[in-house]
Amino acid sequence: MSGWGRAPGRWLDYVILVMGLWLAWLLLFQWAGSEAVSPPGETLRRAGEYLASAQFWPHAAATGLAFLYACVIALLGGLAVGLALGGNRLAGQVGEPILSALYSVPKITLYPVILLVFGLGISAKVAFGALHGLFPVALFTIGALKNTRSVLLKTARVLRLSPIATARTVLLPAALPEIITGLRIGFSATLLGTLIGELFASDQGLGFMLIRAMEAHKVPDIMALTLLLFSFAAIANTLLLVVERRLHRQ
Repeated sequence: MSGWGRAPGRWLDYVILVMGLWLAWLLLFQWAGSEAVSPPGETLRRAGEYLASAQFWPHAAATGLAFLYACVIALLGGLAVGLALGGNRLAGQVGEPILSALYSVPKITLYPVILLVFGLGISAKVAFGALHGLFPVALFTIGALKNTRSVLLKTARVLRLSPIATARTVLLPAALPEIITGLRIGFSATLLGTLIGELFASDQGLGFMLIRAMEAHKVPDIMALTLLLFSFAAIANTLLLVVERRLHRQ
């Protein structure tokens, strides 16, 4: 009953939020003018035209493919680095400050190096996307392992569990909620990095479409593409957040 009782109130909150954002958008349009912002109705119409256009989907597929490769590298690579450093106290004490320092470096300053190494094309987009997502995943994984309660590790030693068994039955279940948080943040950062890569050196993809619209100052196109990207990121982030909350409740 409590779940059913909360559901109408939760949906009402969502409706109020959407209406508030819509009103804020309209007020911003009235204040800034059509040279800076397109109204919600026109933006939605243009977004619908994009979705119905045959020219849109090859660009969306190019971005999706680069993002998929970058996600696999960032999430799996970040997990591997985090588990390797977080599972060893000395390695973690040495490696975590280095990762934190590298994470604080603006990634855009490294883009010329990435272009020289990988050249133009999908490889550079994948590398730039993975570079954004790997560090938060690794740092959250290290933090999750460090925050594992010592009594769990003492129990594993008393039971004489092997290192692999300890990691599988003790460390990973205890650290999983925080690791999922890192994966969620890494997912968003990877998407951002992939799109930035398309903005600067690409002839295909949603980032390429966005930069061309900006160069031509096509405000409805800019707003429509931004809305489509925001919608995808918001839906994916919401699904990951649901998984994260369920794990935290367990």
